[in-house]
Amino acid sequence: MSTKHHLSGFRLPVLQGILPVAGKQIPAEIIAGLSLAALAIPEVMGYTKIAGMPVVTGLYTLLIPLTLFAIFGSSRHLVVGADSATAAVLAAGLADIAAAGSAEYIALAGILALMAGAFLLLARVVRLGFLADFLSRTVLVGFLTGVGIQVALSQMAGMLGVADSGPGALHQLWNDWRHPGQFNPYVLGLSIAVLAVILAAKRISPKIPGALIAVVTAIAASWALDLRSHGVQLLGAIPSGLPTPGLPEIAWDWPLMQQLMPTAFAIFIVILAQSAATSRAYAARHSERFNEDVDLVGLGLANLGAGLSGTFVVNGSPTKTQMVDDAGGHSQLAQLATALIVLMVLLLLTAPLAYMPQAVLSAVVFLIGVELIDLKGMRKIYAERPWEFRVALITTAVVVFWGVEQGILLAIILSLLAHTRHGYRPKNVVLTTTDEGRWHGLPVRTRAQLVPGLLVYRFTHSMYYANAELLAQQVLGLAGGARPPLAWLCIDAAAVDDVDFTAAETLIALSGLLQERGIRLVFAVVSDDVKTELDRSGVTRRVGSDAYYATVADVLNAYRGRDSGQAAAPGSEPKPPPGR
Repeated sequence: MSTKHHLSGFRLPVLQGILPVAGKQIPAEIIAGLSLAALAIPEVMGYTKIAGMPVVTGLYTLLIPLTLFAIFGSSRHLVVGADSATAAVLAAGLADIAAAGSAEYIALAGILALMAGAFLLLARVVRLGFLADFLSRTVLVGFLTGVGIQVALSQMAGMLGVADSGPGALHQLWNDWRHPGQFNPYVLGLSIAVLAVILAAKRISPKIPGALIAVVTAIAASWALDLRSHGVQLLGAIPSGLPTPGLPEIAWDWPLMQQLMPTAFAIFIVILAQSAATSRAYAARHSERFNEDVDLVGLGLANLGAGLSGTFVVNGSPTKTQMVDDAGGHSQLAQLATALIVLMVLLLLTAPLAYMPQAVLSAVVFLIGVELIDLKGMRKIYAERPWEFRVALITTAVVVFWGVEQGILLAIILSLLAHTRHGYRPKNVVLTTTDEGRWHGLPVRTRAQLVPGLLVYRFTHSMYYANAELLAQQVLGLAGGARPPLAWLCIDAAAVDDVDFTAAETLIALSGLLQERGIRLVFAVVSDDVKTELDRSGVTRRVGSDAYYATVADVLNAYRGRDSGQAAAPGSEPKPPPGR
């Protein structure tokens, strides 16, 4: 029995991102894991600067959390680890509570990871995965662009060798350029060299670990040239060995939980949206399926593992996922290989990291921030949807000038407002027929009648409180301005999938107002679910059970036969009105 055949029969709700495994694919998975480790280790160390955490905690995110998602997640491609967006939200939420890097700060970061994990598992239990759909692509582009600007600006001090002037990336940038004489030439030269190496490697091939080459070279130069004596700050001693499992060592109480709740919820939303979007994209690229509910469990357990292993929140990372995909990895086996390499680094190779200049990490993080600035996406939104571009731009500005945590909360609100806007002013039409006898929609302002005395008004959205007033205005406007006067007004409900209480009350009121004018209100193409809602709300009792027709053609036939007593032939094709 082949390995592939044997393993493909495994159907437990674990290892879905790994099995089935083809034996001939295993070497490629291991190589992809090596590539991910070479590229991701410097990256996650850089993310610790964003998060305000010790450097070693970045390596921890690629150990237990990565392994837990590989075992319990369903996506074969999503890589879970430290991420710039969630790191930035974490730092913003803890900035006013504890000093970055302190024991209290590290403990609070662990609590946030546990809370985010609990939110994710709760979302799975109560099936809240759909919340990811409420963070639109538009505001996500704006949010990540703002985070990129914020992150890039925050690293300028480290790349120039000047003292940190306090919170606020823009304030730091202004202070830096007001005092150019404070720049350390050794730090500046080192930063430029690191940027040059990474950019040159990417230009040659994205598979070349430019960041790793820059890190190793800088460590060697720091040791050989004694850069510390020239004012270059080094990382210093980094603890070796495995993280000590356990709950964060801090006094747990309800007021603290309440203080951390908004930050934890913002992190939860970012994880939910970004991880789901990344998993969907790569599943579609490889014609595979993934289960969002199973991924919620994997992400929840990964963050619980992060909180219990002394590190900070983890997220599905688009950049790391692309790294594995480029290297030929097609399952979570590659991620397990990466975790094994990180384990070896923690046990054997932390001593040389003490010689790494801080400026190297600042340069790496600076490029991470620049890559998050999605100018191409912003231009595309501007060209295709100018209104949505303004929404993205507002989100970006709030993140840069106000803060990351406020930016993600605004992003959620703007996404909901954008959704409401689409339904608030639906592009409704009135139906006519072409010379070939086909239905044709015209703007409501034309007041075009299907045949004299019959007007068909197609409502193109679900009917709810936000658009109920528009429904009333347009129906009464059509009835009042009709020439010749209407006998029937039909609402084509083919696009209506829901009618809420407000809309149902509006329909009842409209029926009465139309009846006073001698106009009968009828409906066409009403789904069974909507019909049930109309029955329950009393609309059917008001208009009569015979006011519903399967098609617009049935309405037309019934209208033509209303005086002669002819029965409508359901589904029959209408005859074009005279002169058409």
